[in-house]
Amino acid sequence: MATLEPPTTSITGGANSALPLDRSHTPTIIEPKRRWWQFTWRELWFYRELLFFLVWRDVKVRYKQTLLGASWAIIQPVLQLVVFTVIFGRLAGISTNGIPYPLFNLAGLLPWHFFANTVTQAANSLVINAGIVRKVYFPRILIPTATIGSGLVDFGLAFVVLLALMLWFQWPPTPVMFLLPVFVALAMLTALGVGYWLSAIHVKYRDVRHATPFMIQLWLFATPVVYPTSLIQGPWQLVYALNPMVGVVEGFRWALLGTQAPSLAMLISVTVALTIFMTGWLYFQAAERTFADLI
Repeated sequence: MATLEPPTTSITGGANSALPLDRSHTPTIIEPKRRWWQFTWRELWFYRELLFFLVWRDVKVRYKQTLLGASWAIIQPVLQLVVFTVIFGRLAGISTNGIPYPLFNLAGLLPWHFFANTVTQAANSLVINAGIVRKVYFPRILIPTATIGSGLVDFGLAFVVLLALMLWFQWPPTPVMFLLPVFVALAMLTALGVGYWLSAIHVKYRDVRHATPFMIQLWLFATPVVYPTSLIQGPWQLVYALNPMVGVVEGFRWALLGTQAPSLAMLISVTVALTIFMTGWLYFQAAERTFADLI
């Protein structure tokens, strides 16, 4: 009578011989940075598609389930323009050196709204995306950086209104209008620098959510949006230039409307803007290690 024996399996070649590995997929090893100030630009480039997705998501969410949609990007500065024109242009009678006050004011409101909206969204971005921060690895700095996208969309829509207002007042563009992107880029650096600071602090101290609107409101009146910088006289001009948005607003008006050309104050504003951006970037990198534990 024949006996049945269980089949034997040869393991001479080891596990690799039975189940060959796919050598085309190299495993990714995630390990902490040796120094907090180190940043791999290659990693940021690797996650570029995620940055695009975050920008696109912020743009969609901003106007999702709204009655007027993207029209809010135009309505907000226009309503603020009407209020400022009545109060500061008519009642206070602020001189704008021959430029129609609505045109003068809107040329300051556009870069200011871009800055204020970006800072407000960036300050709350990490807390709002807490679920992603805790569960998935990616460069966390992409989250506040992505808020710049919706700000640029709003800026582009409102800029069309400014061009229409220039046609209404028959105000010709200046020969240096091509420099406008330079001042928009300066506003971007300032907004991102402040956004990096506030978003990293917000993870630890939730007071930032309440303090940010108040800070933005005070910052508005410390910026020449409703009045010209010519009202600031003497050595106070250099102190005033420590506000980086002074250089942004004045440069924007100069390139678009032909106001007084930038002076030494512009150099000070640019230096402060770059300093805020770099220090914000470094502080964010230093605080990033604790985000998943605190958020």
